[in-house]
Amino acid sequence: MATYLDHAATTPLRPEAAAAMLPWLTERFGNPSGSHAVARAARAAIDDARDVVAATLGVDPGGVIFTGGGTEADNLAITGVLAARQPPGTATTTGAAGGVVVCSAIEHHAVLHAAEAAARASGGATECRIVAVHPDGTIDLDRLAEALDPTVTVVSIMLANNEVGTIQPFASIAPLVRRRAPNAVLHTDAVQAFPWLDVREAAKRADLISVSAHKFGGPQGTGVLAVGTDVALAPIIHGGGQERDRRSGTHNVAGIVGMAAAMQATAAERDATVVRVRRLRDRLADELLRITPGSTETGDRAAKIAGNCHLCFDGIESEALLVLLDDAGVYASAGSACASGAMDPSHVLVAMGIDRRRALGSLRLSLGHTTTDDDVELALKVVPDAVARLRESAAAN
Repeated sequence: MATYLDHAATTPLRPEAAAAMLPWLTERFGNPSGSHAVARAARAAIDDARDVVAATLGVDPGGVIFTGGGTEADNLAITGVLAARQPPGTATTTGAAGGVVVCSAIEHHAVLHAAEAAARASGGATECRIVAVHPDGTIDLDRLAEALDPTVTVVSIMLANNEVGTIQPFASIAPLVRRRAPNAVLHTDAVQAFPWLDVREAAKRADLISVSAHKFGGPQGTGVLAVGTDVALAPIIHGGGQERDRRSGTHNVAGIVGMAAAMQATAAERDATVVRVRRLRDRLADELLRITPGSTETGDRAAKIAGNCHLCFDGIESEALLVLLDDAGVYASAGSACASGAMDPSHVLVAMGIDRRRALGSLRLSLGHTTTDDDVELALKVVPDAVARLRESAAAN
């Protein structure tokens, strides 16, 4: 028996997505940029998917840009806005004209590294302002206010964190940005939020919103950046001018159709899934804390998405723990899948003020729509035993 508790990294493909994709992986192979009947059918499928995505996110269909995933969507949001603000005649190097990017200290690296790359490319003309968070993982609104002024070009604050699951107070963030940085474009990375939250309210407040299909039962390699009607956005991928000249490249028809199907299914089941999974998550966290000495929960559970269970265990290292869990059939992670193998503590945990030694013993158990009571039972048997074995081994050495 095995249990998959790494849904924050990727999720199983939903049956609805697989069924929707299959024809476009076999007999319906047209390039939607063409003009003949086979191509027109592919174009119609993309248009239908665009309408579904727009309705589910609460945005205009004309603002839906299909991307290769959440990372590309985040990069396009940051660098595309900076590049669009360049005066006519300046070089097209990303961010060369300068600007100010404000983001939280716990953003996904797709945002943080995009901002850092823009600063390097601009020779220092682009400034990155990183805003601190509270120990529970929520952004410090006072520090955010200090970072905002009329020079700010883009603000990026994620809706829910990918490691510890903290939901940001976007209803307070958005008006603060509008008031203190009236020239700024507001972006939110909703990649982890969409399976658990109705993001339409955030979409009303943000200018740009990123989602990724494989986080909610869609295929890997497909995502969306939804763009407000008044937002100027320069492409970061050049070529045939697809997606209204904002993202060139032949469309991944099967991926786009599958994403739309998964999005519809997720939204329809979300309320029931959240209630069921939250109960499983609470039981998992409460029992692990009760039966495992030297364990602490990261952040405020009341301010987290329902599928996130993040704990730290004293006296062990995450990498060794994950090996034992893998051997016992419990598939989890120490944090972001993008940082697996790293021996340094997560930048998220450091920003939250968690002690380095404790942070090195972190474990993220992320539940999803397929998680069952049996999955929780196995984890409750395996995790405490693995932690105890590692501590015994450390004591013997």
